[in-house]
Amino acid sequence: MSPAALRLAACVRGQRAGAAAAWLWSWRSSSSSNTDGDSSNAKTEKPKTPKIYTKTGDKGFSSIFTGERRQKDDYVFEALGSTDELTSAIGLAVEFCLEQGHEFGEELYKIQCILQDVGSNIATPISSARESHLKRTTFSEKPVIELENWIDRYTEQLPPLSNFILPSGGRCSATLHLARAICRRAERSMVSIVRAGEADQNAARYLNRLSDYLFTLARYAAMKEGKNEQIYKRINQD
Repeated sequence: MSPAALRLAACVRGQRAGAAAAWLWSWRSSSSSNTDGDSSNAKTEKPKTPKIYTKTGDKGFSSIFTGERRQKDDYVFEALGSTDELTSAIGLAVEFCLEQGHEFGEELYKIQCILQDVGSNIATPISSARESHLKRTTFSEKPVIELENWIDRYTEQLPPLSNFILPSGGRCSATLHLARAICRRAERSMVSIVRAGEADQNAARYLNRLSDYLFTLARYAAMKEGKNEQIYKRINQD
């Protein structure tokens, strides 16, 4: 199956992808037509191509899924930015891993889709969201359990961990470690949001399990490629 087909299949199976797209991209398109009452003489103008820039954030404010405007340094946007950075890091890892012929690309594509759902949940504060918003962005336990199953499957194939491993083991493994570190930051950025009751606990749990999954997958990739993982050794500083 081609990478494009893998991405499509994973996103189709991803939960609430439509909800994620709803807040991530709010295109405002416009079209107009003039008629004189005779449909045969109707003039149809070419639809305008929506622009990527809207200028609505030039004063340091942006909108969340509920329509509320907040300053861009708000904790919600900090968490969204970290999650977006995580998705990008996983995308980079996917490209390196596919070059080595690894077969777990579909899992990573699915994770990228589910991270959009995490973002939707973050961008929908429970205290101010309408019921219709909450129904579209609720994050269930199912993706968390799926990650745990994947972790267990890969762990069974790995040698026991007896040393502290440094990010290494080839480009695929190293970029998965990079994604893991970003994932930890994304999880930390959600702590205050969940504590305030503004996001689902399962979304934070997903990020917690995801960092474990990325660590395990990095080790698995290095093993499959026959690459050595660098072990931490205390350097004599005397």
